[in-house]
Amino acid sequence: MNQNLPVIPATITVHLGAPNEAAPNVTVPFVEYITNVASSEIYPTWPESALRANIYAQISFALNRVFTEYYRIRGYDFDITNNTAYDQYFVKDRDYFENIAAIVSEIFDTYIVRRGSVEPLFAQYCNGTTVTCPGLSQWGTVSLANQGYTPYEILQYYYGDDIDLVTDTPVMNVTSSLPDRLLRLGTAGDDVRQIQIRLNRISDNYPSIPKIALPDGVFSFDTEAAVRRFQEVFSLPADGIVGKSTWYAIQFIYNAVKRLNELDSEGITLDEVTDQYEGELSLGAQGVEVQNVQYLLSYLSAFYNEIPPLTVDGIYGSSTENAVRAAQALFDLPMTGSVDFDTWDVLYRTYLGFLETIPFRYVEGNILPYPGVPLRIGSEDDSVRVLQEYLNFIARFDDRIPETGVTGYFGERTRGAVIAFQEAEGIPPSGTVASVTWNAIADRYSDLYNSSRLGEGQYPGYEIGR
Repeated sequence: MNQNLPVIPATITVHLGAPNEAAPNVTVPFVEYITNVASSEIYPTWPESALRANIYAQISFALNRVFTEYYRIRGYDFDITNNTAYDQYFVKDRDYFENIAAIVSEIFDTYIVRRGSVEPLFAQYCNGTTVTCPGLSQWGTVSLANQGYTPYEILQYYYGDDIDLVTDTPVMNVTSSLPDRLLRLGTAGDDVRQIQIRLNRISDNYPSIPKIALPDGVFSFDTEAAVRRFQEVFSLPADGIVGKSTWYAIQFIYNAVKRLNELDSEGITLDEVTDQYEGELSLGAQGVEVQNVQYLLSYLSAFYNEIPPLTVDGIYGSSTENAVRAAQALFDLPMTGSVDFDTWDVLYRTYLGFLETIPFRYVEGNILPYPGVPLRIGSEDDSVRVLQEYLNFIARFDDRIPETGVTGYFGERTRGAVIAFQEAEGIPPSGTVASVTWNAIADRYSDLYNSSRLGEGQYPGYEIGR
């Protein structure tokens, strides 16, 4: 189950007063909460279609508050209030109407969405007599029900034809969206991708925040630059690291620019919340993520005898499992043989520790290790300059690779050269330089450089690539 999709919370915490009012909180089962609200706001004698339409709206309203963490990201310790100026009417310890309780128990796991969006609709409503609003009129639903409208048709009448009802939503304990780790240069995962997507949308309204070229879940230089600028704009410590304050500030501003707590919300699409990272890598896994882990282990094995050397082949076999287990024992981690976020973070941080001792500048013929963070459009530092030097040297011998300027900035020309190299070497042409591509470029550069230094007819002791 994708935790980024709406679920029915097992419980909901209600503040018995206005948000800033000193008042107690009560935590009740979600079904009990909706039954209470429905019994407090509508009449059990209304036609059943009207009752159902109102209850769908009440469910969706409450879920919108929970899903967007409307109050939690503002620093409150509750999900919703019982103040009708802000939320829905909830009366602690009240009695329920039997027919309303029966309907709620049947449809509590169904909510309204705008077609193409995943967040529960902010189903604004009012009584329609003493108070009117752009959304549903509670008394108006009675008139429509008496005219033969179905519950869905009533909802369409007020919220538009482009709505759907999501049914059979799972019931789960809902926890904070806040990651249990700091997001910073080099970290990877769906939480990083979520931040990248949000920052890119926020930058439409705040253009001084730079765009992240590729929201791929890898916290690279352009992500750090966007985070740092966001922090500057919103008066947060500008360290480029996403901790609690920055995470919730990003969510708060994202909700605001998307109008997620309004009836005319821009909406969140499915591709914005789809998970792309596996929870962990283990025996049998294959692909680029495995290669990245193998690269780190292979490098660290040169400094730690406890870690056996291994081949970077992208296949998580027994040798990789043994190397992972050895590293876990060395760094006092659970010896599972699988790579979870904790294991990745220790391997990566240890690798960076060694990189810090290396002057990262181009010296002819010198091979430098992968700089630890993927290089792509927008990257700008000495590691990009080294990459460009390598690519230009290769281009002298391989006309498939175009030359690029040695500027230290990763622009379109550099990306074109990287893609050409990847295509020539059979590497997926992403245009991004992570450990696999960097290693291949460095190896090719080394081969060509050493062969260019040989006298005619001399054999270097290994095969020279084309």
